[in-house]
Amino acid sequence: MKIMVTGGAGFIGSALILHLIDESDHHILNFDALTYAGVAASLAPVAAHPRYRFVRGDVCDARAVAGAIAGFQPDVIAHLAAESHVDRSIDGPAAFVQTNLIGTFTMLEQALAYWQGLDAPRRAAFRFHHISTDEVFGSLGDSGAFTEDSAYDPRSPYSATKAGADHLVRAWGHTYGLPVLLTNCSNNYGPRQFPEKLIPLTILRAIGGDTLPVYGDGRQVRDWLHVEDHARALRRVFEAGVPGETYNVGGGAERFNIDVVQTICAALDEQQPLGHDFSYAAQIRHVADRPGHDRRYAIDASRIRAELGWAPRETFAGGISRTVAWYLAHPHWWAPLVDRGDATERRGVLSA
Repeated sequence: MKIMVTGGAGFIGSALILHLIDESDHHILNFDALTYAGVAASLAPVAAHPRYRFVRGDVCDARAVAGAIAGFQPDVIAHLAAESHVDRSIDGPAAFVQTNLIGTFTMLEQALAYWQGLDAPRRAAFRFHHISTDEVFGSLGDSGAFTEDSAYDPRSPYSATKAGADHLVRAWGHTYGLPVLLTNCSNNYGPRQFPEKLIPLTILRAIGGDTLPVYGDGRQVRDWLHVEDHARALRRVFEAGVPGETYNVGGGAERFNIDVVQTICAALDEQQPLGHDFSYAAQIRHVADRPGHDRRYAIDASRIRAELGWAPRETFAGGISRTVAWYLAHPHWWAPLVDRGDATERRGVLSA
């Protein structure tokens, strides 16, 4: 098939493209604006591959989107392009409204026009797959998990715009008949993640000798999903998922944030020890919490397991160990991002 991936130079998008080139015969078009978190170097292993193409463009630019779709003639559009960092959404929500809402609307409009012009067999086979987040569901108590039927209760500008995008996708499916698929995933981690996110931020600050900030008491709970497991899930959904359905994708690895940081420190102690019985954990510092910080997320991924046969392969301990090893071995990837000066800066801090 021909798969158009929006935001393919981002963290999850690049993992999906690398997986598809390595593990399938699909042809890939990467449509990406290369904003601050879009890293062209992430696609270096496949840049010259005959089944890979790159077009630089903004999902809010209808003409650029229409041109890319018309030129490539995709069978699937996997829509990953989004602003995704909660802290940045607190400081500057306008960019999130523009990309996540207007961008998704633009993609839907252009996908619909393209789909309506296809012949009957290609119309039946086409899929518009929107990739979203578990944060649209709000915050859980001490027990339970989000299902595909959980009510939406977004708490940040980021999650509110993703929730709005989810509703737009479903509306285009119900109203116009566009064959849509939607996935909501838990927190991703792994290689090639922009350094502002918790796990790469902790790794890079630790090896740089900086303090390791933990928001509040560090007892917020997230369900962690290795990005390569997520890439396999996305492929499974757009290859075999039922149009109109939603699938939750989770790693089944709930952890307190403080435990995540301590697990990273333990992996670093093993792989790049400081010596003299010192531990990177001594660099941990508790800092002011994020405003409106959701307490707990957890995903019930039983539908995608039962209906599509997907399950995560990576354990959390093994995934963290491999992720730490990747960052230690690839300073040429992350050093230019850190040198820009804004990758590891604290954001989203409001006065009391």
